[in-house]
Amino acid sequence: MTTHSCDVAVIGAGTAGISAERAAREAGATTRLIDPYFDGTMCANRGCMPSKLLLAAAHAAHRARDAGTFGIRTGEVSVDGPAVMDRVRRFRDDFAASTRKVFDELPADTCIKARARFTGPTTLSLDNGDTVEARAVVIAAGSSPMIPPPLEGLGDLALTNQSIFELQDLPKTLAVIGGGAIGLEMAQGFARLGVEVTLLDRERTLGGTEDPEVQKAVHQAMAEEMALHLGVSVEAERQGDAVHLSWDGGAGTFDRVLVATGRPPNLDGLGLDATGLDCDDKGLPVFDPGTLQCGDAPIFIAGDANADRPVLHEASEEGALAGRNAVAFPAVTAVKRVPRFQVTFTDPAIVQIGDGPSDAGVSGTARFENQGRAKVENRNRGVVRLFASPGDGYLVGAEMFAPGAEHMAHFFMLAILNRLTASSVAEVPLYHPTLEEGLSGALGQICSDTALTTAGRWQTAPKPGG
Repeated sequence: MTTHSCDVAVIGAGTAGISAERAAREAGATTRLIDPYFDGTMCANRGCMPSKLLLAAAHAAHRARDAGTFGIRTGEVSVDGPAVMDRVRRFRDDFAASTRKVFDELPADTCIKARARFTGPTTLSLDNGDTVEARAVVIAAGSSPMIPPPLEGLGDLALTNQSIFELQDLPKTLAVIGGGAIGLEMAQGFARLGVEVTLLDRERTLGGTEDPEVQKAVHQAMAEEMALHLGVSVEAERQGDAVHLSWDGGAGTFDRVLVATGRPPNLDGLGLDATGLDCDDKGLPVFDPGTLQCGDAPIFIAGDANADRPVLHEASEEGALAGRNAVAFPAVTAVKRVPRFQVTFTDPAIVQIGDGPSDAGVSGTARFENQGRAKVENRNRGVVRLFASPGDGYLVGAEMFAPGAEHMAHFFMLAILNRLTASSVAEVPLYHPTLEEGLSGALGQICSDTALTTAGRWQTAPKPGG
């Protein structure tokens, strides 16, 4: 048995953990990175990259079927399911292998392959018999998919984002339970690959959008590609090699079920009761989002483990902040978090930035049914809603469901971060013909409602301290 002494111990070697360890080490601390697998990040293995690989194939099939619109005759489009899934896994494994290279570059003895459990605020017991004594600890244990009790008896017929990419072929029928980002992306992806998809959710909204106009557009578009049953409770029964689902007002039998009902933090088994931390009713340590410190303890929590903003760029930033503050403890530093920024890679993409409709006072709408570039590409659907503060017109948020939204989103993120008004953004030259031109009406509406003009007005908010 070995006792490992260090300044900062990091539990979890995903995106947040890697970032936390690096930040702490670069600040001069000795570190230990503890993980039972060291198999790379969730994004590369089970999230961003394999899902986008599957979506790339799905959208390619969709474009091929749509080619006749442009006078291009391709004949009947067929999808080779085993080839699709083989490519997903091959490229996924390449991406995952590249994330694992970082572990080989760490100083000797930094990585410990084991499961950790708190025995005190800064002491850990490992399942390999070793112990760790640290000055501070960063919890970056990530999250895992959840199988609700009504679906637990389905065995291998119930898939999650950890198992669905292991399919050797495409199922003929697929039920997707959960209309959030993962569920919606996979539902549209498999539908475009020729799978008969049914999406069910106890909520009545899709993709997490709040704005009624955006939600209506999402609902209409998805209903064209799959069967939707929203606001329903689901019961499941395994019948041989198939799953029988029943819900309010309906029932069906499916080859597989994708369970996309959420990813709770991996906190079970960490022994948080030994830390003395205050936890909420879900067992999550109470923490300060500005510092990521749990109470006043030398414990910090980052990435999916804190269930706050489960997206990759946030995990990376949170890991760095947690690592720096772990080194500096007790003199921790709070930072102002960037506005929320989430993209769901459906087609069109769903984007949420900053404040939503319930927080903003003024809004502008851009519709893409008759937008020039969108019509040229036969992608003319969707709506963009921009939100601004009343009186001054400073942009504070956006919800988008429109072609090119995932790219236009960065334009507005920059505007929000730099405290630009709708008037200022409206002055930016928009090349013709581009999708961005379609945003002019929304900006103009905000200008009108806030008594701003676009003539020579590069108006920004005063900078802090200036």
